[in-house]
Amino acid sequence: MKKTFNTFREQRGFSLAEVLAALTIGAMVLIAVLGIYSRAGRSAAAITHKLDSSRLPSEVLQRIAEDLDRIIASGSDTKVTIENKLDNLYPTARLTILKNYYDKGNKPQTLEEIIWQTSYDYDTDSLVLYRSHSGVGLEDKLLDERRESWEKGYPFVPICDGVTFFKIQVPRGEELSDRWSGSPPRGIVVTISFAEPFKTVAGDLDVPDEEKITRTIAVDRTRKIRFIFVKKEYEEYESEGEEVKSEDEEVKSKDVEGKSDDRGRRARIEEYKNSE
Repeated sequence: MKKTFNTFREQRGFSLAEVLAALTIGAMVLIAVLGIYSRAGRSAAAITHKLDSSRLPSEVLQRIAEDLDRIIASGSDTKVTIENKLDNLYPTARLTILKNYYDKGNKPQTLEEIIWQTSYDYDTDSLVLYRSHSGVGLEDKLLDERRESWEKGYPFVPICDGVTFFKIQVPRGEELSDRWSGSPPRGIVVTISFAEPFKTVAGDLDVPDEEKITRTIAVDRTRKIRFIFVKKEYEEYESEGEEVKSEDEEVKSKDVEGKSDDRGRRARIEEYKNSE
């Protein structure tokens, strides 16, 4: 019995130092794993945010381009009005596309009118993009008639919020104009952004250029494009063609001379054989 007690007494457990060392190593491994997981989560969130931030502006610009193509390409009496201003220091714009038709009394009537504009929203401290569609030619008669009955005093439908920069311009040579009123221009430049704004020296708000998404929309894609050939380039092309032609003639002449030399050599050999 005494021997058994001594055997149990000799078996030792973990000391306090060993337990603390094991806990410290385990905590360090756990912190490293959690750090890697956190960095992976932040990277995935950043990539998702980047994709989402570029998808929404692209969809908005595509919808504006479709409205311009659908209304202006018909060749009817169409008027385009573009205005840019500051709303609570935010750059805002308004695009109006108006298509008219003439009744029996030869008076212009609104066939279709589409308005794209942004307005400041105090709740979100940003701009909200609106679109209005009215006139005789409705997109969906059932839904549009219901919308007119429900929202007679609110014709504008919100498309998206959180806009911090919205500008519509018309290219005139190498410059861009902020105003237009009259027949459709040849092209329209639309710029939109949802990035965090900063205050400029002038006191208004702006966003970094790399955060702006711009699209140049051709108003009438069916128009005839005039091609202009520069005379200097055409002369250079002709001179290069002449050089190539001369090289080809030189090679051909050498081939002819080589063939004639072979015929002469064969004739001399035949004469020598006959003389023997």
